[in-house]
Amino acid sequence: MARRIKHAARPSSLTYPKTFRARQIAANGTKLYVRVGGSGPAVLLLHGYGETGDMWVPLADSLAHDRTVVVPDLRGMGLSAKPASGYDKKTQANDVAGILDALKIERGALVTHDIGNMVGYAFAAQYRHRVTCFVVIDAPLPGVGPWEEILKNPLLWHFRFGGPDMERLVAGRERIYLDRFWNEFSATPKRFSEAARRHYAKLYARPGAMHAGFAQFAAFDQDAADNKAFVAAGKLDVPVLALGGEKSFGTTMAAVMRFVANDVEEGVVPDAGHWIMEENPKATIALVRAFLEKCQ
Repeated sequence: MARRIKHAARPSSLTYPKTFRARQIAANGTKLYVRVGGSGPAVLLLHGYGETGDMWVPLADSLAHDRTVVVPDLRGMGLSAKPASGYDKKTQANDVAGILDALKIERGALVTHDIGNMVGYAFAAQYRHRVTCFVVIDAPLPGVGPWEEILKNPLLWHFRFGGPDMERLVAGRERIYLDRFWNEFSATPKRFSEAARRHYAKLYARPGAMHAGFAQFAAFDQDAADNKAFVAAGKLDVPVLALGGEKSFGTTMAAVMRFVANDVEEGVVPDAGHWIMEENPKATIALVRAFLEKCQ
């Protein structure tokens, strides 16, 4: 079931248009904060770590002119509930299915970034009949293709950052921890605005949020095993646009996706690192819209 949330405070640069409604949707044993706007063919936008569904405001606003746009905060992130477990991406894909069921949406397109890529792929692999096309942006898939080589990149030390003290080490220092991602993974760090940094740091300082974030990474070994089983069951047949930031994954994104999908179009977001919606939203929106117009 879903209930309407009348108001949620947002910095102006991260505020959804009033035409979007915010809801808490009960799905798969938890509650997910979901924004819904527009009308027409459905598009589901999935965010990644260091952000929430708020990252998608410019794209969601653009797409809502001729599509129904659904933007959740993933399990444990943003304003969604923060259960102790369930952070493997196969489980979170079932969260997504529950959201769509609650909204009575049978099929739609996926647009995903970072951790959202992993959840999106697990959803597409398990619910193939529910996905019309798939845009995947700038992050690898555990266990797929060059995964082991990607893990050797020293910038990705946080994938294995664990142990009993990790949450105590960052408690009250969430902004310090997150600034490292926003700065090192950007081509131009100043484009990740101070307002956005304050906004996300506050959300990640909420009770249970950092635990949930660490759990997303701790689940990668299980995700890798699940992804190998998905690949063994057969590649995706839906059209895929694999986008990488020019100063980040670039064309490697398409190389990764060709291990899991038959129809992969390659694309690069120019003048951008990992944070494509902060660094070059105009180009990102143009690339995504052009692809959706072809395949949906």
